[in-house]
Amino acid sequence: MQNSFRISVRVYWEDTDAGGVVYYANYLNFMERCRSEWLRHLGVDQQRLRLERGLQFAVANVRVDFLGPAFLNDEITVTAELERLGGATINFKQAIWRAEAKLIDAGVRVACLDSGTLKPRAIPNEMFTEWRHG
Repeated sequence: MQNSFRISVRVYWEDTDAGGVVYYANYLNFMERCRSEWLRHLGVDQQRLRLERGLQFAVANVRVDFLGPAFLNDEITVTAELERLGGATINFKQAIWRAEAKLIDAGVRVACLDSGTLKPRAIPNEMFTEWRHG
């Protein structure tokens, strides 16, 4: 299984505050995009997962250390590394970099939920198999 994934993101006006610095909540958006693109890369269609299997993912916990700012027009790299696949959760280690400077160090726990009840539900075993061979 591919243990890590990365995407490049350009910082636009909409990502920044009045001073041209990325607004803190937008780092969460960048990290979400990276995890979603990783799942897409592994062949997991989240829309089909919800419609056909009644499953969806939701963030259950986030820890973020802000180490430095990103600015308007920066090209940043967002990474996601699989830390743990559990019965109903996936733990990711995430970071955001500008060149060699680490701007964000984060941990994200994502829960698998029943789409109808929004209660935790085990991730299907065959999904682990698919991801391990992704």
